[in-house]
Amino acid sequence: MPRDRVVVVGSGVAGLVSAFALAARGLDVTVLERAASPGGKMRQIAIGTSLIDSGPTVFTMRWVFDELFAAAGQNFADHVRLSPLDILARHAWDEHARLDLFADRERTVEAIGDFAGAEEADGYRAFCRDTRRIYEILEKPFLRSTQPSMGGLIGADGFRGLMRLPQIKPFSSMWSALGRYFADPRLRQLFGRYATYCGSSPYLAPATLMLVAHVEREGVWSIDGGMHALAKALADCASSFGATIRYGEEVSEVLISGDRVSGVTLASGERIAADAVIVNADVGAVADGAFGIPARRATTAIPLRARSLSAMTWSVVAKPDGFPLHRHNVFFSGDYAAEFDDILAHDQLPREPTVYVCAQDRDDRDIAPGDTEKFLVLVNAPANGDRHVYDSAEVEQCTQRTFGMLERCGLRIQPQATAMQVTTPADFNRMFPATGGALYGRSSHGWMASFQRPGARTRIPGLYLAGGSTHPGPGVPMAALSGRAAAASLLADLTSHGSFRRTAMRGGMSMR
Repeated sequence: MPRDRVVVVGSGVAGLVSAFALAARGLDVTVLERAASPGGKMRQIAIGTSLIDSGPTVFTMRWVFDELFAAAGQNFADHVRLSPLDILARHAWDEHARLDLFADRERTVEAIGDFAGAEEADGYRAFCRDTRRIYEILEKPFLRSTQPSMGGLIGADGFRGLMRLPQIKPFSSMWSALGRYFADPRLRQLFGRYATYCGSSPYLAPATLMLVAHVEREGVWSIDGGMHALAKALADCASSFGATIRYGEEVSEVLISGDRVSGVTLASGERIAADAVIVNADVGAVADGAFGIPARRATTAIPLRARSLSAMTWSVVAKPDGFPLHRHNVFFSGDYAAEFDDILAHDQLPREPTVYVCAQDRDDRDIAPGDTEKFLVLVNAPANGDRHVYDSAEVEQCTQRTFGMLERCGLRIQPQATAMQVTTPADFNRMFPATGGALYGRSSHGWMASFQRPGARTRIPGLYLAGGSTHPGPGVPMAALSGRAAAASLLADLTSHGSFRRTAMRGGMSMR
């Protein structure tokens, strides 16, 4: 019996999750990826013999992948080797002011008490309580929903849902809400940084995003082989269920016949027929016409002012000195408000950046002094890579500011030029067209922003969207949830609307 044919455009984590979920259900899945390997933004850069994760580096919400693999009769732990981190991240403001956050909440309470006093430790306990409540309220009606809305969020629990709305704090800015828990500005800065996980400013994002702190408290893991190992495992599992993954294949057009999708055309001119297409690309590329003029009506473009943050990154092999690094390290600027003002109001690189350093050879164990290590160094930047040229002088100035900031905090990383690769917002825009280098889709500024991300279904029957620029948002687990949502929406349409052909399912048969 012929199987329903699905083309997945792009092998980022969302595309791979969609392909895996659908192939495991017996559909005929073809993944088309223009790069030479899977992963999308979850990319690796080779410097000599070292492979450096140069995209997402933090793995949380393991349950998303446990559920995905279990639905296919697989055990996630059999395919990806994880190690839980006791220290979630190490933070520094200068050579002396340092604070670790721990997986064990009481250790963090004690550390905050030692760092800033007993009242701040009590504030952290209250913060933990409230961020847990925000997460619990939103998990089912928002994170797991294929098409959330404020009405749906309230209606999910009737009048009680309406009464609980203030508990998710949608109408307060993150920065102002943090002031109710912490008087110490350093702690507001530390927990405000979670807004940047969504490519947003803590001064403009809703306090709802404080739930990210709860997500990290629930567990952060390192992955043996790096984050790219997750992409490879997803690709291998999708292939084991019969999915075909073709690398080096660029899709130039999504074909539409009548009122619905009929396949894709490759840059080579080859046409591939399909009953459904899932596009794992930034929604801006679809709206910009990167997949053909007819497909533009599937979604709307993200306005320039609504773009999320971009980044300047340095993939580095070097011998560090001075600062006692852990896997995840954050070095804070002296003026956080000025940093975001530079980026968002003046459309320029921050004069004094906050710097994130992922020491990829470290977990909860120390490294022998003098060893060469792999690093990803990152600062936030404006998403202007499609309208601003980052020349060598500007890149060098930002490099000096960034590594100078690290030295002021006691960390010296001095790589040779041949052992470092810089990626600018313009580079990110070339890799992910029509984004300006925005790494997180739409920013989460304002209480309605999270509901303005498109869901999996589009205005074109048979065409679905997945990825960090769609609901529920950016980050590896969120993108994976979007991939699950696209697969679930496609399967629901298959069974309820009779829009696809008959499908042979593994373990049974669904007839149309």
